[in-house]
Amino acid sequence: MSSSDTIQSNTHTSLRRLYPGTRLESSFTWPIESLDGLDSSFGVHEYIQQMIRLDKSNVQHIIELPESIDKQVWQFEHLRQVCLELSLLVVALEPECTIENCPEMKADGWLYLCAAHPSTQSCPAIDYIIHTLDGAAMLLNNSKYFPSRISIPEPSLKHFQSIARRLYRVFAHAYFHHREIYQSFENETYLYARFLLLSETYNLIPPNLVTIPNESNKNNDDMDERTEYNRNQPQQRKYSSQQNNNNNEDTDTETVISVNGE
Repeated sequence: MSSSDTIQSNTHTSLRRLYPGTRLESSFTWPIESLDGLDSSFGVHEYIQQMIRLDKSNVQHIIELPESIDKQVWQFEHLRQVCLELSLLVVALEPECTIENCPEMKADGWLYLCAAHPSTQSCPAIDYIIHTLDGAAMLLNNSKYFPSRISIPEPSLKHFQSIARRLYRVFAHAYFHHREIYQSFENETYLYARFLLLSETYNLIPPNLVTIPNESNKNNDDMDERTEYNRNQPQQRKYSSQQNNNNNEDTDTETVISVNGE
């Protein structure tokens, strides 16, 4: 074999591509690459996806920051990945989370009003979830705030907490209102466990806003009786403000309403 043939062979084996006609069981079967070997502007994201495919249940390893990566870029790429995977939860929720079943976005006794409209208003839970994912994706892909995937401007860091808080509400609604779908999805993806560890590691969500029990994979009848309420029964509503005390500017302008009269 000539040297040119060797170069061409090595180039072919190093390509990470899904070719037309590739069967599902044969997808993503290329060799594991080190982070240094992923030499592209998408290298960090590819590395995260690689670790998820390797063992999605090992969330500690997936979230652990590599020495060579900026921690702000690490958070950015993880949030992008969470948005991608949450779209699969939306698909699972759609048959059950209908306008009739969930006319408002609620979770654990709180009603969330959507800021995606000309004026903040209530909207069906599935619409709120789609608006949330669309808004997060648009923000994370906005070159004004995130012009590069190798460094994050300091003023843009405040958006991480706002995005994380809104994404958390998607998990919370699924947990408290569609437990079976949530549990099946979580058992398959470990996405909430990974997202929660990311949020705790980088203080993206205040502990008082974490409402899903730690052992959410276990049946807890007492928790069910304490947190579930009848959607059709009129509830006392009290307006409440959630401020982001870790930033000088609060980017979460949505209104949060207690429906438990607390």
